[in-house]
Amino acid sequence: MADLVLDVDEKGGLFEGYDLKLNSYDLGVDIELRDAVERLRFEHPRVKVVVLRSGKERAFCAGANIRMLAGASHAHKVNFCKFTNETRNAIEEAVDCGQYYVAAVRGSCAGGGYELALATHHIILTDDGSSSVSLPEVPLLAVLPGTGGLTRIIDKRKVRRDRADVFCSMEEGVKGERAARWRLVDEVVPNSRFDELVAERARNFSACSDRPDDAAGIALGALKRRLATGSVEYSSLRVEIDRDGRVATVTVRGPEDGPPGAVSDLVEGGDRSWPLRLARELDDALLHLRFNEAAVGVIAFKSEGDPLAALAWDAFLDAHRDHWLAREILAYWGRVLKRIDQTSRTLVALIEPGGCFAGTLAEIAFAADRAYMAEGGFEDRPGEATLALSTLNFGRYPTANGIARLKARFWGEAERVDAARRRVGELLDAQGADELGLVTARHDEIDWPDEIRIVLEERASFSPDALTGMESNLRCVGPETMQSKIFGRLSAWQNWIFQRPNAVGERGALRRYGSGVKADFDRERV
Repeated sequence: MADLVLDVDEKGGLFEGYDLKLNSYDLGVDIELRDAVERLRFEHPRVKVVVLRSGKERAFCAGANIRMLAGASHAHKVNFCKFTNETRNAIEEAVDCGQYYVAAVRGSCAGGGYELALATHHIILTDDGSSSVSLPEVPLLAVLPGTGGLTRIIDKRKVRRDRADVFCSMEEGVKGERAARWRLVDEVVPNSRFDELVAERARNFSACSDRPDDAAGIALGALKRRLATGSVEYSSLRVEIDRDGRVATVTVRGPEDGPPGAVSDLVEGGDRSWPLRLARELDDALLHLRFNEAAVGVIAFKSEGDPLAALAWDAFLDAHRDHWLAREILAYWGRVLKRIDQTSRTLVALIEPGGCFAGTLAEIAFAADRAYMAEGGFEDRPGEATLALSTLNFGRYPTANGIARLKARFWGEAERVDAARRRVGELLDAQGADELGLVTARHDEIDWPDEIRIVLEERASFSPDALTGMESNLRCVGPETMQSKIFGRLSAWQNWIFQRPNAVGERGALRRYGSGVKADFDRERV
Protein backbone atom coordinates (compact mmCIF):
# COMPACT_ATOMS: atom_id res chain seq x y z
CA MET A 1 0.00 0.00 0.00
CA ALA A 2 1.09 3.57 -0.62
CA ASP A 3 -0.25 6.80 0.83
CA LEU A 4 -0.55 9.62 -1.69
CA VAL A 5 -0.86 12.74 0.42
CA LEU A 6 -2.23 15.98 -0.98
CA ASP A 7 -0.58 18.77 1.03
CA VAL A 8 -0.43 21.81 -1.23
CA ASP A 9 1.90 24.71 -0.43
CA GLU A 10 -0.35 27.80 -0.37
CA LYS A 11 2.42 29.92 -1.85
CA GLY A 12 3.38 27.35 -4.49
CA GLY A 13 1.11 28.52 -7.29
CA LEU A 14 2.36 28.35 -10.85
CA PHE A 15 1.38 31.97 -11.47
CA GLU A 16 1.03 35.10 -9.35
CA GLY A 17 -2.23 36.47 -7.99
CA TYR A 18 -3.62 33.61 -5.89
CA ASP A 19 -2.88 31.39 -2.91
CA LEU A 20 -3.57 27.66 -3.05
CA LYS A 21 -5.61 27.54 0.15
CA LEU A 22 -7.47 24.48 1.43
CA ASN A 23 -5.55 22.14 -0.88
CA SER A 24 -6.88 23.89 -3.96
CA TYR A 25 -4.85 23.23 -7.06
CA ASP A 26 -3.61 24.72 -10.29
CA LEU A 27 -1.77 23.24 -13.27
CA GLY A 28 1.44 22.91 -11.26
CA VAL A 29 -0.26 20.71 -8.66
CA ASP A 30 -1.87 18.61 -11.40
CA ILE A 31 1.51 18.11 -13.07
CA GLU A 32 2.87 16.79 -9.76
CA LEU A 33 -0.16 14.54 -9.29
CA ARG A 34 0.21 13.08 -12.75
CA ASP A 35 3.92 12.49 -12.11
CA ALA A 36 3.13 10.70 -8.84
CA VAL A 37 0.53 8.50 -10.55
CA GLU A 38 3.05 7.43 -13.21
CA ARG A 39 5.81 6.77 -10.67
CA LEU A 40 3.54 4.66 -8.49
CA ARG A 41 2.97 2.42 -11.50
CA PHE A 42 6.51 2.12 -12.84
CA GLU A 43 8.73 2.66 -9.82
CA HIS A 44 6.59 0.73 -7.33
CA PRO A 45 5.13 -2.37 -9.02
CA ARG A 46 4.48 -3.96 -5.60
CA VAL A 47 2.03 -1.18 -4.68
CA LYS A 48 -1.40 -2.67 -5.16
CA VAL A 49 -3.44 0.00 -3.39
CA VAL A 50 -2.96 3.76 -3.27
CA VAL A 51 -4.76 5.59 -0.47
CA LEU A 52 -5.38 9.20 -1.43
CA ARG A 53 -5.36 11.39 1.68
CA SER A 54 -5.12 15.02 2.65
CA GLY A 55 -2.27 16.50 4.64
CA LYS A 56 -4.56 19.26 5.90
CA GLU A 57 -6.68 18.84 9.00
CA ARG A 58 -9.99 20.32 7.88
CA ALA A 59 -9.83 20.07 4.09
CA PHE A 60 -9.47 17.13 1.74
CA CYS A 61 -9.33 19.28 -1.40
CA ALA A 62 -11.16 22.45 -2.42
CA GLY A 63 -10.74 21.77 -6.13
CA ALA A 64 -9.32 24.05 -8.80
CA ASN A 65 -8.28 27.40 -7.39
CA ILE A 66 -11.04 29.87 -8.20
CA ARG A 67 -8.89 32.97 -8.43
CA MET A 68 -6.56 31.12 -10.77
CA LEU A 69 -9.51 30.25 -13.03
CA ALA A 70 -10.86 33.82 -12.88
CA GLY A 71 -7.55 35.25 -14.04
CA ALA A 72 -6.61 32.59 -16.60
CA SER A 73 -7.07 32.91 -20.33
CA HIS A 74 -9.79 30.81 -21.94
CA ALA A 75 -7.18 28.64 -23.65
CA HIS A 76 -5.40 27.95 -20.37
CA LYS A 77 -8.64 27.03 -18.61
CA VAL A 78 -9.56 24.61 -21.39
CA ASN A 79 -6.14 22.95 -21.55
CA PHE A 80 -5.91 22.81 -17.76
CA CYS A 81 -9.27 21.04 -17.47
CA LYS A 82 -8.44 18.63 -20.30
CA PHE A 83 -5.12 17.70 -18.68
CA THR A 84 -6.88 17.27 -15.34
CA ASN A 85 -9.45 14.97 -16.99
CA GLU A 86 -6.70 12.87 -18.53
CA THR A 87 -5.00 12.44 -15.16
CA ARG A 88 -8.29 11.42 -13.57
CA ASN A 89 -8.69 8.80 -16.29
CA ALA A 90 -5.19 7.49 -15.62
CA ILE A 91 -6.12 7.00 -11.95
CA GLU A 92 -9.31 5.21 -12.96
CA GLU A 93 -7.56 2.98 -15.51
CA ALA A 94 -4.80 1.98 -13.06
CA VAL A 95 -7.04 -0.93 -12.09
CA ASP A 96 -6.34 -2.45 -15.52
CA CYS A 97 -2.78 -2.96 -14.27
CA GLY A 98 -3.91 -4.17 -10.85
CA GLN A 99 -3.55 -0.91 -8.92
CA TYR A 100 -6.55 0.37 -6.93
CA TYR A 101 -7.14 3.85 -5.50
CA VAL A 102 -9.04 4.52 -2.28
CA ALA A 103 -10.05 8.08 -1.32
CA ALA A 104 -9.89 8.62 2.45
CA VAL A 105 -11.91 11.81 2.86
CA ARG A 106 -11.64 13.97 5.95
CA GLY A 107 -12.77 17.57 5.82
CA SER A 108 -14.32 19.47 2.95
CA CYS A 109 -14.14 17.65 -0.38
CA ALA A 110 -15.47 20.17 -2.89
CA GLY A 111 -15.62 20.70 -6.63
CA GLY A 112 -12.53 19.34 -8.34
CA GLY A 113 -11.52 17.79 -5.02
CA TYR A 114 -14.62 15.60 -5.09
CA GLU A 115 -14.02 14.93 -8.78
CA LEU A 116 -10.57 13.63 -7.81
CA ALA A 117 -12.19 11.33 -5.25
CA LEU A 118 -14.73 10.22 -7.87
CA ALA A 119 -11.88 8.98 -10.06
CA THR A 120 -10.80 6.53 -7.36
CA HIS A 121 -12.26 3.05 -6.95
CA HIS A 122 -13.64 3.50 -3.42
CA ILE A 123 -14.55 6.57 -1.35
CA ILE A 124 -14.64 6.52 2.46
CA LEU A 125 -16.01 9.61 4.21
CA THR A 126 -15.57 10.25 7.91
CA ASP A 127 -18.73 11.09 9.85
CA ASP A 128 -17.45 13.87 12.10
CA GLY A 129 -20.22 16.42 11.65
CA SER A 130 -18.26 18.63 9.26
CA SER A 131 -16.69 16.50 6.54
CA SER A 132 -18.69 16.64 3.32
CA VAL A 133 -18.65 16.16 -0.43
CA SER A 134 -19.95 18.78 -2.83
CA LEU A 135 -20.07 19.98 -6.41
CA PRO A 136 -20.89 23.68 -5.83
CA GLU A 137 -19.77 25.05 -9.19
CA VAL A 138 -23.24 25.88 -10.56
CA PRO A 139 -24.63 27.86 -7.60
CA LEU A 140 -21.30 29.33 -6.54
CA LEU A 141 -19.38 30.06 -9.73
CA ALA A 142 -21.84 29.73 -12.64
CA VAL A 143 -19.68 27.02 -14.25
CA LEU A 144 -19.80 23.20 -14.26
CA PRO A 145 -17.96 20.46 -12.40
CA GLY A 146 -16.06 20.06 -15.66
CA THR A 147 -13.42 17.46 -14.85
CA GLY A 148 -15.78 14.53 -14.82
CA GLY A 149 -18.04 15.30 -11.87
CA LEU A 150 -21.42 15.46 -13.56
CA THR A 151 -20.74 12.37 -15.64
CA ARG A 152 -19.22 10.20 -12.92
CA ILE A 153 -21.93 10.74 -10.31
CA ILE A 154 -24.63 9.42 -12.64
CA ASP A 155 -22.71 7.00 -14.90
CA LYS A 156 -20.17 5.60 -12.46
CA ARG A 157 -21.76 6.04 -9.04
CA LYS A 158 -25.30 5.74 -10.42
CA VAL A 159 -26.71 8.54 -8.33
CA ARG A 160 -30.39 9.01 -9.14
CA ARG A 161 -30.84 11.88 -11.56
CA ASP A 162 -33.12 14.01 -9.38
CA ARG A 163 -30.80 13.57 -6.40
CA ALA A 164 -27.85 14.49 -8.61
CA ASP A 165 -29.72 17.65 -9.61
CA VAL A 166 -30.29 18.57 -5.96
CA PHE A 167 -26.70 17.73 -5.03
CA CYS A 168 -25.21 19.86 -7.81
CA SER A 169 -27.36 22.82 -6.77
CA MET A 170 -26.11 22.88 -3.15
CA GLU A 171 -23.16 25.00 -2.07
CA GLU A 172 -22.85 23.23 1.28
CA GLY A 173 -22.74 19.67 -0.03
CA VAL A 174 -23.80 16.43 1.69
CA LYS A 175 -22.49 14.85 4.90
CA GLY A 176 -22.68 11.61 6.78
CA GLU A 177 -25.15 8.82 6.10
CA ARG A 178 -27.02 10.77 3.43
CA ALA A 179 -23.84 10.85 1.32
CA ALA A 180 -23.70 7.03 1.44
CA ARG A 181 -27.46 6.64 0.95
CA TRP A 182 -27.30 8.80 -2.17
CA ARG A 183 -24.28 6.78 -3.42
CA LEU A 184 -22.04 9.85 -3.38
CA VAL A 185 -19.53 7.84 -1.34
CA ASP A 186 -19.12 4.12 -0.68
CA GLU A 187 -18.86 4.18 3.09
CA VAL A 188 -19.32 6.56 5.99
CA VAL A 189 -17.56 5.73 9.23
CA PRO A 190 -17.15 7.40 12.65
CA ASN A 191 -13.93 9.30 13.04
CA SER A 192 -12.77 6.88 15.74
CA ARG A 193 -12.81 3.98 13.24
CA PHE A 194 -11.74 5.90 10.15
CA ASP A 195 -8.08 4.83 9.95
CA GLU A 196 -8.97 1.25 10.84
CA LEU A 197 -11.56 0.97 8.06
CA VAL A 198 -9.28 2.61 5.48
CA ALA A 199 -6.56 0.06 6.29
CA GLU A 200 -9.07 -2.79 6.11
CA ARG A 201 -10.38 -1.70 2.70
CA ALA A 202 -6.82 -1.32 1.44
CA ARG A 203 -6.14 -4.92 2.43
CA ASN A 204 -9.34 -6.05 0.69
CA PHE A 205 -8.37 -4.38 -2.58
CA SER A 206 -4.80 -5.60 -2.28
CA ALA A 207 -6.10 -9.17 -2.17
CA CYS A 208 -7.84 -8.57 -5.54
CA SER A 209 -4.70 -7.28 -7.26
CA ASP A 210 -2.46 -9.31 -9.55
CA ARG A 211 0.51 -6.97 -9.21
CA PRO A 212 3.72 -8.78 -8.20
CA ASP A 213 4.71 -9.20 -4.56
CA ASP A 214 8.45 -9.05 -5.04
CA ALA A 215 9.29 -7.14 -8.24
CA ALA A 216 11.68 -4.21 -8.28
CA GLY A 217 10.53 -1.15 -10.16
CA ILE A 218 12.34 1.04 -12.66
CA ALA A 219 13.24 4.68 -12.11
CA LEU A 220 11.68 7.22 -14.46
CA GLY A 221 14.53 9.63 -15.10
CA ALA A 222 14.16 13.22 -16.23
CA LEU A 223 13.40 13.59 -19.93
CA LYS A 224 16.22 15.03 -22.00
CA ARG A 225 15.02 17.60 -24.49
CA ARG A 226 16.60 20.52 -26.26
CA LEU A 227 14.45 23.57 -26.92
CA ALA A 228 15.29 25.93 -29.78
CA THR A 229 13.40 28.79 -31.42
CA GLY A 230 11.56 26.57 -33.88
CA SER A 231 12.13 23.06 -32.63
CA VAL A 232 12.17 20.62 -29.73
CA GLU A 233 14.59 17.69 -29.90
CA TYR A 234 14.26 14.47 -27.90
CA SER A 235 16.18 11.21 -28.09
CA SER A 236 13.44 9.46 -30.08
CA LEU A 237 11.52 12.27 -31.78
CA ARG A 238 11.79 15.84 -32.91
CA VAL A 239 9.27 18.65 -33.25
CA GLU A 240 9.71 21.32 -35.92
CA ILE A 241 7.44 24.35 -35.64
CA ASP A 242 6.49 26.57 -38.56
CA ARG A 243 4.74 29.40 -36.74
CA ASP A 244 4.02 31.37 -39.90
CA GLY A 245 2.35 28.34 -41.48
CA ARG A 246 0.83 27.29 -38.11
CA VAL A 247 2.11 23.72 -38.59
CA ALA A 248 4.12 21.55 -36.19
CA THR A 249 5.81 18.48 -37.65
CA VAL A 250 6.38 15.66 -35.17
CA THR A 251 8.79 13.00 -36.44
CA VAL A 252 8.93 9.84 -34.35
CA ARG A 253 11.93 7.57 -34.65
CA GLY A 254 11.64 3.81 -34.71
CA PRO A 255 13.83 1.54 -32.59
CA GLU A 256 17.58 1.45 -33.11
CA ASP A 257 17.55 -2.25 -32.22
CA GLY A 258 15.10 -5.09 -31.82
CA PRO A 259 13.63 -6.12 -28.45
CA PRO A 260 15.70 -7.90 -25.79
CA GLY A 261 15.94 -11.64 -25.59
CA ALA A 262 14.13 -11.90 -22.27
CA VAL A 263 11.67 -9.82 -20.27
CA SER A 264 14.24 -9.58 -17.46
CA ASP A 265 16.40 -7.58 -19.89
CA LEU A 266 13.48 -5.20 -20.42
CA VAL A 267 13.44 -4.53 -16.67
CA GLU A 268 17.22 -4.17 -16.66
CA GLY A 269 16.97 -1.55 -19.40
CA GLY A 270 14.66 0.55 -17.22
CA ASP A 271 13.32 3.74 -18.77
CA ARG A 272 15.82 3.51 -21.64
CA SER A 273 13.86 0.92 -23.62
CA TRP A 274 12.63 2.34 -26.91
CA PRO A 275 8.86 1.94 -26.47
CA LEU A 276 8.78 3.51 -23.01
CA ARG A 277 11.20 6.28 -23.92
CA LEU A 278 9.25 7.22 -27.04
CA ALA A 279 5.90 7.10 -25.21
CA ARG A 280 7.16 9.48 -22.51
CA GLU A 281 8.75 11.85 -25.01
CA LEU A 282 5.73 11.90 -27.32
CA ASP A 283 3.49 12.57 -24.33
CA ASP A 284 5.68 15.51 -23.31
CA ALA A 285 5.77 16.88 -26.87
CA LEU A 286 1.97 16.80 -27.14
CA LEU A 287 1.57 18.70 -23.88
CA HIS A 288 4.23 21.20 -24.95
CA LEU A 289 2.29 21.92 -28.14
CA ARG A 290 -1.02 22.19 -26.29
CA PHE A 291 0.15 24.65 -23.65
CA ASN A 292 2.96 26.56 -25.34
CA GLU A 293 2.09 26.67 -29.06
CA ALA A 294 -1.55 27.71 -29.11
CA ALA A 295 -1.37 29.22 -32.61
CA VAL A 296 -0.26 25.93 -34.19
CA GLY A 297 -3.35 24.56 -35.91
CA VAL A 298 -1.98 21.44 -37.60
CA ILE A 299 0.21 18.65 -36.27
CA ALA A 300 1.79 16.61 -39.06
CA PHE A 301 3.12 13.25 -37.91
CA LYS A 302 6.04 11.66 -39.72
CA SER A 303 8.20 8.67 -38.84
CA GLU A 304 11.58 7.22 -39.67
CA GLY A 305 13.23 3.91 -38.94
CA ASP A 306 12.95 0.17 -39.45
CA PRO A 307 9.32 -1.03 -39.46
CA LEU A 308 10.38 -4.65 -38.93
CA ALA A 309 12.15 -3.70 -35.71
CA ALA A 310 9.01 -1.84 -34.57
CA LEU A 311 6.90 -4.93 -35.31
CA ALA A 312 9.37 -7.08 -33.37
CA TRP A 313 8.94 -4.82 -30.34
CA ASP A 314 5.15 -5.13 -30.63
CA ALA A 315 5.40 -8.91 -30.76
CA PHE A 316 7.69 -8.92 -27.73
CA LEU A 317 5.40 -6.71 -25.62
CA ASP A 318 2.32 -8.67 -26.67
CA ALA A 319 3.99 -11.99 -25.83
CA HIS A 320 4.90 -10.68 -22.36
CA ARG A 321 1.72 -8.66 -21.76
CA ASP A 322 1.14 -10.40 -18.42
CA HIS A 323 4.49 -9.19 -17.07
CA TRP A 324 4.00 -6.06 -15.01
CA LEU A 325 6.42 -3.82 -16.95
CA ALA A 326 5.29 -4.88 -20.43
CA ARG A 327 1.70 -4.34 -19.31
CA GLU A 328 2.52 -0.87 -17.97
CA ILE A 329 4.31 0.14 -21.18
CA LEU A 330 1.33 -0.96 -23.26
CA ALA A 331 -1.01 0.94 -20.92
CA TYR A 332 1.17 4.05 -21.18
CA TRP A 333 0.93 3.90 -24.97
CA GLY A 334 -2.83 3.61 -24.59
CA ARG A 335 -2.87 6.87 -22.60
CA VAL A 336 -0.59 8.67 -25.06
CA LEU A 337 -2.72 7.64 -28.03
CA LYS A 338 -5.84 8.87 -26.25
CA ARG A 339 -4.04 12.16 -25.64
CA ILE A 340 -3.49 12.40 -29.40
CA ASP A 341 -7.21 11.73 -29.95
CA GLN A 342 -8.14 14.53 -27.56
CA THR A 343 -5.68 17.11 -28.88
CA SER A 344 -7.61 19.98 -30.46
CA ARG A 345 -5.45 20.38 -33.55
CA THR A 346 -5.84 19.00 -37.03
CA LEU A 347 -3.86 15.74 -37.13
CA VAL A 348 -2.29 14.61 -40.39
CA ALA A 349 -0.09 11.53 -40.89
CA LEU A 350 2.48 11.67 -43.71
CA ILE A 351 3.68 8.16 -44.61
CA GLU A 352 6.87 8.51 -46.63
CA PRO A 353 9.77 6.31 -47.77
CA GLY A 354 12.05 5.46 -44.87
CA GLY A 355 9.13 5.73 -42.44
CA CYS A 356 8.19 3.47 -39.58
CA PHE A 357 4.41 3.55 -39.23
CA ALA A 358 4.19 -0.05 -38.07
CA GLY A 359 2.08 -1.63 -35.32
CA THR A 360 1.89 0.72 -32.37
CA LEU A 361 3.27 3.60 -34.44
CA ALA A 362 0.59 2.93 -37.07
CA GLU A 363 -1.95 3.84 -34.38
CA ILE A 364 -0.72 7.42 -34.71
CA ALA A 365 -1.77 7.36 -38.37
CA PHE A 366 -5.14 5.85 -37.44
CA ALA A 367 -5.64 8.57 -34.80
CA ALA A 368 -5.02 11.26 -37.42
CA ASP A 369 -7.87 13.04 -39.18
CA ARG A 370 -6.22 12.20 -42.50
CA ALA A 371 -3.34 9.93 -43.54
CA TYR A 372 -1.48 10.47 -46.82
CA MET A 373 0.91 7.86 -48.23
CA ALA A 374 3.66 8.28 -50.78
CA GLU A 375 3.45 5.94 -53.75
CA GLY A 376 6.63 4.65 -55.36
CA GLY A 377 10.16 5.73 -54.54
CA PHE A 378 11.56 9.18 -53.83
CA GLU A 379 14.78 10.19 -55.51
CA ASP A 380 16.44 11.30 -52.28
CA ARG A 381 15.27 8.33 -50.16
CA PRO A 382 15.74 4.59 -50.67
CA GLY A 383 12.83 2.17 -50.91
CA GLU A 384 9.10 2.84 -50.85
CA ALA A 385 6.75 3.97 -48.12
CA THR A 386 5.20 1.14 -46.14
CA LEU A 387 2.50 0.73 -43.51
CA ALA A 388 2.34 -2.36 -41.31
CA LEU A 389 -0.15 -3.81 -38.83
CA SER A 390 0.46 -5.87 -35.71
CA THR A 391 -1.89 -7.70 -33.37
CA LEU A 392 -1.82 -4.63 -31.11
CA ASN A 393 -3.84 -2.66 -33.67
CA PHE A 394 -6.94 -4.79 -33.00
CA GLY A 395 -8.02 -3.83 -29.48
CA ARG A 396 -4.96 -3.25 -27.30
CA TYR A 397 -5.28 0.54 -27.58
CA PRO A 398 -8.96 1.51 -27.33
CA THR A 399 -10.19 5.04 -27.93
CA ALA A 400 -12.24 6.95 -25.35
CA ASN A 401 -15.25 5.25 -26.96
CA GLY A 402 -13.85 1.88 -25.91
CA ILE A 403 -13.13 0.46 -29.36
CA ALA A 404 -10.00 -0.05 -31.48
CA ARG A 405 -9.15 2.74 -33.92
CA LEU A 406 -9.44 0.34 -36.83
CA LYS A 407 -12.90 -0.67 -35.68
CA ALA A 408 -13.81 3.01 -35.42
CA ARG A 409 -12.36 3.59 -38.89
CA PHE A 410 -14.51 0.83 -40.34
CA TRP A 411 -17.52 1.29 -38.08
CA GLY A 412 -20.25 -1.11 -39.14
CA GLU A 413 -17.92 -2.90 -41.58
CA ALA A 414 -16.54 -5.85 -39.62
CA GLU A 415 -15.41 -7.51 -42.84
CA ARG A 416 -13.01 -4.60 -43.49
CA VAL A 417 -11.46 -5.07 -40.04
CA ASP A 418 -11.11 -8.79 -40.72
CA ALA A 419 -9.46 -8.08 -44.08
CA ALA A 420 -6.93 -5.85 -42.37
CA ARG A 421 -6.31 -8.46 -39.68
CA ARG A 422 -5.38 -11.02 -42.34
CA ARG A 423 -2.52 -8.73 -43.43
CA VAL A 424 -0.85 -8.46 -39.99
CA GLY A 425 2.93 -8.42 -40.29
CA GLU A 426 3.06 -7.46 -43.97
CA LEU A 427 4.83 -4.32 -45.17
CA LEU A 428 2.00 -2.80 -47.20
CA ASP A 429 2.84 -0.46 -50.05
CA ALA A 430 0.64 2.52 -50.91
CA GLN A 431 -1.64 0.52 -53.19
CA GLY A 432 -2.11 -2.24 -50.63
CA ALA A 433 -2.80 0.22 -47.79
CA ASP A 434 -5.22 2.17 -49.98
CA GLU A 435 -7.12 -0.93 -51.04
CA LEU A 436 -7.53 -1.90 -47.37
CA GLY A 437 -8.84 1.61 -46.60
CA LEU A 438 -5.98 2.44 -44.23
CA VAL A 439 -5.02 5.77 -45.84
CA THR A 440 -6.91 8.80 -47.12
CA ALA A 441 -5.02 9.13 -50.40
CA ARG A 442 -1.76 8.19 -52.11
CA HIS A 443 0.45 10.43 -54.26
CA ASP A 444 3.61 9.85 -56.25
CA GLU A 445 6.82 11.84 -55.87
CA ILE A 446 5.80 14.42 -58.47
CA ASP A 447 2.45 15.28 -56.86
CA TRP A 448 3.44 14.75 -53.21
CA PRO A 449 4.90 18.22 -52.34
CA ASP A 450 2.05 20.20 -53.87
CA GLU A 451 -0.73 17.95 -52.62
CA ILE A 452 0.55 18.00 -49.04
CA ARG A 453 1.21 21.75 -49.16
CA ILE A 454 -2.35 22.42 -50.32
CA VAL A 455 -3.81 20.23 -47.55
CA LEU A 456 -1.78 21.94 -44.82
CA GLU A 457 -2.37 25.48 -46.10
CA GLU A 458 -6.09 24.92 -46.55
CA ARG A 459 -6.44 23.48 -43.06
CA ALA A 460 -4.49 26.32 -41.46
CA SER A 461 -6.80 28.84 -43.18
CA PHE A 462 -10.05 27.53 -41.65
CA SER A 463 -11.63 28.76 -38.41
CA PRO A 464 -9.87 27.05 -35.47
CA ASP A 465 -13.17 26.95 -33.55
CA ALA A 466 -15.08 25.25 -36.35
CA LEU A 467 -12.26 22.76 -36.90
CA THR A 468 -12.08 21.87 -33.21
CA GLY A 469 -15.80 21.15 -33.13
CA MET A 470 -15.83 19.24 -36.41
CA GLU A 471 -12.79 17.11 -35.61
CA SER A 472 -13.95 16.29 -32.10
CA ASN A 473 -17.27 15.07 -33.42
CA LEU A 474 -15.82 13.02 -36.25
CA ARG A 475 -13.23 11.34 -34.00
CA CYS A 476 -15.88 10.07 -31.57
CA VAL A 477 -17.08 7.05 -33.56
CA GLY A 478 -19.16 4.31 -32.04
CA PRO A 479 -20.75 3.81 -28.63
CA GLU A 480 -20.79 6.34 -25.82
CA THR A 481 -18.70 5.64 -22.73
CA MET A 482 -18.10 7.62 -19.57
CA GLN A 483 -14.83 8.94 -21.02
CA SER A 484 -16.37 9.97 -24.33
CA LYS A 485 -19.14 11.80 -22.48
CA ILE A 486 -16.63 13.62 -20.31
CA PHE A 487 -14.58 14.82 -23.28
CA GLY A 488 -17.28 15.15 -25.93
CA ARG A 489 -20.17 16.49 -23.89
CA LEU A 490 -19.21 17.80 -20.43
CA SER A 491 -16.01 19.48 -21.60
CA ALA A 492 -17.74 21.02 -24.61
CA TRP A 493 -20.43 22.62 -22.44
CA GLN A 494 -17.84 23.78 -19.91
CA ASN A 495 -15.75 25.37 -22.65
CA TRP A 496 -18.81 27.28 -23.87
CA ILE A 497 -19.71 28.41 -20.36
CA PHE A 498 -16.10 29.53 -19.79
CA GLN A 499 -16.68 32.16 -22.49
CA ARG A 500 -20.05 33.41 -21.27
CA PRO A 501 -20.32 36.68 -19.30
CA ASN A 502 -22.39 35.00 -16.57
CA ALA A 503 -19.20 33.21 -15.56
CA VAL A 504 -16.23 35.25 -16.76
CA GLY A 505 -17.67 38.71 -17.45
CA GLU A 506 -16.84 41.64 -15.18
CA ARG A 507 -20.12 41.04 -13.32
CA GLY A 508 -19.91 37.27 -13.63
CA ALA A 509 -19.68 34.78 -10.77
CA LEU A 510 -16.03 33.82 -11.29
CA ARG A 511 -14.96 37.46 -11.33
CA ARG A 512 -17.01 38.45 -8.29
CA TYR A 513 -16.24 35.39 -6.18
CA GLY A 514 -15.04 36.44 -2.75
CA SER A 515 -15.88 40.12 -3.27
CA GLY A 516 -19.11 40.07 -1.27
CA VAL A 517 -21.01 41.26 -4.36
CA LYS A 518 -23.43 38.88 -6.04
CA ALA A 519 -23.05 38.08 -9.71
CA ASP A 520 -25.36 39.91 -12.11
CA PHE A 521 -26.62 37.34 -14.61
CA ASP A 522 -28.04 37.75 -18.08
CA ARG A 523 -31.26 35.78 -17.50
CA GLU A 524 -31.86 34.79 -21.12
CA ARG A 525 -31.67 31.01 -21.56
CA VAL A 526 -29.65 30.07 -24.64
